[in-house]
Amino acid sequence: MNRFEFIRNSILSIMGITNLTELEKLASELSPVDHKMPAFFMGHGSPMNGIEQNNFSNEWKNSVKNIPKPRAIICISAHWETKGSKITAMENPKTIHDFGGFPDELFKVQYPAKGNPLIAKELNTLNSQYPIALDHEWGLDHGCWTVIRHMYPNANIPVLQLSIDYTKDMNYHYQLGKAISILRSKGILFIGSGNMVHNLGRVAWNRLNERNYGFDWAIEMNQLFKTKIKNADHQSLVNYKSLSKSALLAIPTAEHYIPLLYILGMQGAKEDVSFFNDECVGGSLTMTSVKIA
Repeated sequence: MNRFEFIRNSILSIMGITNLTELEKLASELSPVDHKMPAFFMGHGSPMNGIEQNNFSNEWKNSVKNIPKPRAIICISAHWETKGSKITAMENPKTIHDFGGFPDELFKVQYPAKGNPLIAKELNTLNSQYPIALDHEWGLDHGCWTVIRHMYPNANIPVLQLSIDYTKDMNYHYQLGKAISILRSKGILFIGSGNMVHNLGRVAWNRLNERNYGFDWAIEMNQLFKTKIKNADHQSLVNYKSLSKSALLAIPTAEHYIPLLYILGMQGAKEDVSFFNDECVGGSLTMTSVKIA
């Protein structure tokens, strides 16, 4: 083996790539494109939104009508928490029905989008300060597929999921979002899926069908979040517990809020934000969604 072959094989080994054909395919799939993909935070709400044609699902569908076709989608879902960050790295991620008490119709849904192991490897080696392990067990949970199946009903875009490391603080998630945002310029669409205001323990179940019903504290926090997002005051959003005494009512646990921080970390200096699905549900949830472009 000559020096060139040794260096080449060493680089391939570090990247977890077994041959030059795979490397060439990776270079082709992740070469820069002539546009920067937007990034979305989606309020996903009930799993039933995955099969219903309603105001929320219609807006998810409309959100991608005028954007370029992505090479792949990376989704950060509130429903995959792990010790250490992980990225799905299988060819064919399974559809996960991680809920109970819903109609059989919902459990029968399959979203057969392909994965993309090469993009997973790119993320795995992207930034040593923010290690992301390859995962071959998870799949696409309902925070992911219930939204994306309305956006891309033909399941013709590869979809990967990035987990939430529950051992890290809010700033880590924000900074990780910033670190991986470079892939937006390589045709990757990022979606954070959760809810800005999410307190299941205080849902007014008898008012779920009432359009845009929210408790005062939920409305207050939703408006405050939007104001801070519009002003790009990201540090206040990272330190959300200091924003208002209502913050802990709005976010009793952070898993549905954290995906928003990833997306905010991806915002460029000259990028604008817009809101859609800006409604309360059941008093203590908000479906407010954000587009950064």
